[in-house]
Amino acid sequence: MHPVVVYTASRVLLFLVTLGILKLLGLQNLLALLVASFLISGVASYVLLSKQRDAMSARISDRLNRPEPQDD
Repeated sequence: MHPVVVYTASRVLLFLVTLGILKLLGLQNLLALLVASFLISGVASYVLLSKQRDAMSARISDRLNRPEPQDD
């Protein structure tokens, strides 16, 4: 599967899991719930998704450094 899709799906899933856990723990304010979920999932993804992030950045870097075909 494409590394960008895997990383993005993993980030979204991690955010939703964090949102659900905080909701179950009793956080009721929607804004506080969203902000806390965003911050916690961001830190968690930095630690847990390093392999996926490296694969994604390598794929993007390869794509950007690929020589473009010459029109003759």
